[in-house]
Amino acid sequence: MRRMMAAFVALMLLAVPAVHAVQPDEIMSDPAKEARARALSRELRCMVCQNQSIDDSDAPLARDLRLLVRERIAAGDSNSQVLDFLVARYGEFVLLKPRFERQTMLLWLLAPLLLMGGGFALWRQNRRRTQDGADLPTPPLTPDEEARLAALMSEDAKSSQP
Repeated sequence: MRRMMAAFVALMLLAVPAVHAVQPDEIMSDPAKEARARALSRELRCMVCQNQSIDDSDAPLARDLRLLVRERIAAGDSNSQVLDFLVARYGEFVLLKPRFERQTMLLWLLAPLLLMGGGFALWRQNRRRTQDGADLPTPPLTPDEEARLAALMSEDAKSSQP
């Protein structure tokens, strides 16, 4: 079963072509520098598409950013220097995965805080129900209630017969 699943996954990976918008004239001659440029391009957001990396986008601005990344790498900048340059120029929004800083703290912490708040609310509601006795079994019927129930059920049975 595992072999069949592995073969299926391999087949799917081979069937899906790599979709990259990098043009042949953008590719650097040094394979190591090109690999760095591609890795950085996957971390940067296309300002036109907004949910796509510049590595995948065909927008003219994405092409300009790819060329700028390659230009900075060719000038000898490190990966962090290239990212710092682009953040200084375009703002934190250019990063697909924003850095954990004071300005982006709410962005990073909002989802876990909401999840913990929801869990706390569920725990508190469950605790309140338990304390109120809502989870306790219902007491047995009194003889008067049983007689009344029997009378209602016999009336219902008589009215439903044709």
